[in-house]
This record gives sequence, structure tokens and C-alpha cells, in this order.
Amino acid sequence: MTGTPSPAPGSPEALPQARRRKRSPLPTLLGVLAVGGLAGFILFGNVGKSLEYFVTPTEYQQQQDRLQGKAIRIGGLVKDVKNDPQSLNLSFTVTDGGVSFPVKYQGAVSDLFRENQGVVVRGEFQGTTFHATELIVKHSEEYNVPENQADLKKMLQDARPAN
Repeated sequence: MTGTPSPAPGSPEALPQARRRKRSPLPTLLGVLAVGGLAGFILFGNVGKSLEYFVTPTEYQQQQDRLQGKAIRIGGLVKDVKNDPQSLNLSFTVTDGGVSFPVKYQGAVSDLFRENQGVVVRGEFQGTTFHATELIVKHSEEYNVPENQADLKKMLQDARPAN
């Protein structure tokens, strides 16, 4: 018989093969769950802090005692725009159809800002006037590709603010 000679009984090669100890998957599973839980807490725990809601003028009027003097955001439609491009002073009224408030803002204004356009303003009330520090203008959600030069000119004309 050819092959490898069998080891002598008392030699180190004659030892039986060592059994591998079976490891429990529990520590690995607990580690993965702990890391996933921590990541979820960090990710979703801070979402509530970063969300900013706005109130409508009617909601503000209903909660005026609680919101007075706090920095808030108010959303509604723009009415009665008075803009001075030289001094960057802007005044307008924000309304939700029921209640309206005058708004004062100092700063550059987007080309999308115009009468009957949706807006969200951040700031605070001083008396009955809302003093805004930021304007967020809602734009149209539909986009149509102009098919010819006349359509392009009309689209550009409609996009210009009315002064």
C-alpha cells in the first residue's frame, strides 16, 4: 500500500483533530442592534429639531398669546406689494383669505416674488406688523418646454415681476 505512513501511537501527530468551539451569534447580533439603534436615534432624534412649520394668519390669530414675541414662520398669499428697489424696503400683506397681516422686509427679493404668489416669511411680530428676516417664495410646480420662439418670449414675459 502506498501513501503516507501512519504516525506512531504516542507521537504528536497521532492526536485527534481538535473540535472547533461553536461561537454564539448573540454578541454579534446585540452589537449590530446597538449600532443600528444608536444610528437611528441620532438620525431620527434630530429630525424633529430641524423641521420648521409655518402657521397661517388665521392660526396665528388663534394662538396669538402663545406665539407673540417668538420667531415664527407665517405662510399665505401676497397682496398689496410696495417695493423700493433702491432702499430694498419691501412691504406687503400676507393673507390666507380670512385674516391678513402687514409684513415689512428689508433685503433682496426673488424675481418669483409677486402679487397673488405663495410666500412663507420668517420673523416676528412687533405690534400688529410682522417684521420678516427671510422670504421663501413658492414657485410654479409645472414646467413646460417652449416649443417655439414665441412661446419662449411669452414664458419670459410671464416670469418678469410686475412693478
